[in-house]
Amino acid sequence: MIFDRKNLDNDTLLEFYKKMLFPRMVEEKMLILLRQGRIGKWFSGIGQEAIAVGSALAMNADEYILPMHRNLGVFTSRNIPLSRLMAQWQGKPSGFTKGRDRSFHFGTQEYKIIGMISHLGPQLALADGIALADVLSAKKKSTLVFTGEGATSEGDFHEALNIASVWKLPVIFLIENNGYALSTPTNEQYNCRELVDKAVGYGIEGRRIDGNNLLEVYNTITSLNKAIRENPRPVLLECMTFRMRGHEEASGTKYVPTNLFEWWAGKDPVTNFEKYLITEGVLFKDMISVIRKEFAALIETEIEKAYAETDLIPDVATEVQDMYKPYSFPAVQPKSSPVTSKRYIDAISDGLKQAMRKHPNLVIMGQDIAEYGGAFKITQGFVEEFGKARVRNTPICESAIVGAGMGLALNGYKAVVEMQFADFVTCGFNQVINNLAKTHYRWGQGVDVVIRMPAGAGTGAGPFHSQSNEAWFTKTPGLKVVYPAFPADAKGLLLAAIDDPNPVIYFEHKYLYRSISADVPDNDVMIEIGKANVIKQGEKASIITFGLGVHWALEYADKHPDQSIEIIDLRSLQPWDREAVETSVKKTGRVLILHEDTLTNGFGAEIAAHLAEHCFKYLDAPVMRCGSLDTAIPMNKALEDQFLAKARLEESMERLLAY
Repeated sequence: MIFDRKNLDNDTLLEFYKKMLFPRMVEEKMLILLRQGRIGKWFSGIGQEAIAVGSALAMNADEYILPMHRNLGVFTSRNIPLSRLMAQWQGKPSGFTKGRDRSFHFGTQEYKIIGMISHLGPQLALADGIALADVLSAKKKSTLVFTGEGATSEGDFHEALNIASVWKLPVIFLIENNGYALSTPTNEQYNCRELVDKAVGYGIEGRRIDGNNLLEVYNTITSLNKAIRENPRPVLLECMTFRMRGHEEASGTKYVPTNLFEWWAGKDPVTNFEKYLITEGVLFKDMISVIRKEFAALIETEIEKAYAETDLIPDVATEVQDMYKPYSFPAVQPKSSPVTSKRYIDAISDGLKQAMRKHPNLVIMGQDIAEYGGAFKITQGFVEEFGKARVRNTPICESAIVGAGMGLALNGYKAVVEMQFADFVTCGFNQVINNLAKTHYRWGQGVDVVIRMPAGAGTGAGPFHSQSNEAWFTKTPGLKVVYPAFPADAKGLLLAAIDDPNPVIYFEHKYLYRSISADVPDNDVMIEIGKANVIKQGEKASIITFGLGVHWALEYADKHPDQSIEIIDLRSLQPWDREAVETSVKKTGRVLILHEDTLTNGFGAEIAAHLAEHCFKYLDAPVMRCGSLDTAIPMNKALEDQFLAKARLEESMERLLAY
């Protein structure tokens, strides 16, 4: 192994050695604790320390690193106290996730580290968003993100590299190629000669280096950083190494040939760097024992400090509260505002435009949204006013764009992501459900992302462009979900969603885009998320609904003025206005819950269950639901009309009122 010290002086080399030895000794202690039963699980990075330490040392302290679960050296090189790391691993109160997540599944703005989630690939797109924020802010920074050779098989890898290339983002995508994804060898993971060969397909630079050589890792990344900070662009860096332990200790290593262990043992990064420093006269054998003794004492002290910490005391209120970043809706809203009659679609466009003016750190992203103005022309003319840096056309890659939105939010920006159709969000589902929704609960980081969802039937668009899929998200804690039915609400709720630091799923009904108009405030009046609207007073029965269902209910009530129907437009589904609904039901004694989604497991089931539990004594009839057929949405007009809940509204109300 050849080491190139370049211009590094002896003190720096000695410090590098200590930075690499410390995580090795921590790991050795973890293995002892595991055998003693004092910890329950450990993902060992023994043999891979040179990558984590060398790369972390090559980054500036204010640049983000997104590591994985075998990169202890990143955390220790950024000087996170071992006692706090141990508290994290043990689920203690001072851990970064307050006992809510494991190992390195956390982030910390203090140390500019964003940890992974178990799905391996999603953090790659977060790095894109972080780097984009730096580019937009004209900061000459680099972002480093880790992945393993196994995760390069995931679509997230392709999407993130493609975006970084197209947008020329200063990201180093570092592949730790350690030979095995759990037990699956590389020849069963990919069929290219080297993973770095993939770089050419994205039109980016690729490098392949010895990941066990600390100075080669450090010098390579230092050189790359110098280049991409000045001339932003991504680089794919493949670091060859080996995993000397199992995927995690319980999985063992029986699937690995013995000769591989013997060969890679000769390339041990700590041992070889130690030998090199001795030959260079930087390190002496008597120094090694002194350093090890100091580290052993420090490790013991820090670990016992974490063990001595009081255990967490579970508290329901705290757990529920921490799902969302605290946010107070502005107490003062404009008392009066000039109004202009606008179509539903124009109200959305107007709200988005005003938000872009109000928040200079707001970026909107989506397919065809720039010069073309989006599939529905909502962002038409935006490029001319705000520029392509903030109105960004994206490749067809929903997962990476949601991830990039989260990355922007992590680095001080706001993001609005447009799904061309709500149906397409399935391609980004993991990022929404497991990254956006859970991040504040896990480590206290708000995620300021709004996902616009053109949804709903009525246009004959068939099974893949017509779903009203709000129930996919209303059952996911950490998300807020809104679904306006009128132009003024569409604008006000969009402005509120963008102002809110939590992830918001914003449904907008395609059928309503050009079919309704109403007065809309000209200025940026917001409507509080979680507040329903009583749009028609009545005495005999309540219809609880939202979205297009509101218009069906109004049409029904107009046809039957003698029935005295009260109509509640929920507007927000997560959170939803329990007080307004209960008040109405207590008043009328009869309730029909109407929604466009399929009946089974639609959001109406949640409302029905709540009313049965909390308002039973006020009911004069069973709580009834009216939803669409439990089928996919057909294209044919007659079939679509039959599918929709509206086809059964008359019958449902007759049964309710006759009870």
